Amino acid sequence: MCGKTRFAIEALLNHNYTDTLENIFINAQTQILLLYSMDCMLGEHQNTFACKFLANEADREKIAKAREILLLHIGEPLTIKALSRKVAINECYLKKGFKELFGTTIFDFYQTQRMEHAKYLLYDKALSVTDVSSLLGYSSISHFSTAFKKHTGIKPCELLFHN
Repeated sequence: MCGKTRFAIEALLNHNYTDTLENIFINAQTQILLLYSMDCMLGEHQNTFACKFLANEADREKIAKAREILLLHIGEPLTIKALSRKVAINECYLKKGFKELFGTTIFDFYQTQRMEHAKYLLYDKALSVTDVSSLLGYSSISHFSTAFKKHTGIKPCELLFHN
């Protein structure tokens, strides 16, 4: 098992999230494990990191902490600058390390998690589009609807009708 996979499994087994945040976290970790499993099956990645600073466990932990902070602040968008300050690592290392560890950019990860959480709130919790838009920190319903449709292929109001 490669270090990235082990790290993801440890995070999944040792999290402290409950309720909605637990749902978001487990969904995110499961996606990461699937990605790492595919990488392993295809033999594309070795146990070494392309970014040399990732050989340092403390730096990997800072990047993992940044990911947790993103999940905790799903409705309060953070800038990469603010995120890098929260975890005490420079922005460039954070962006490069995040991409290598999790296989996606910070923005794409955050946006995917927001939209997955939006689907959960709309479908499972039956919240209104207005409420979900507000909870996820969107300045307008139209911005939320556009982002949701781009991610899911359907308008948020269409998801409500499937319930």
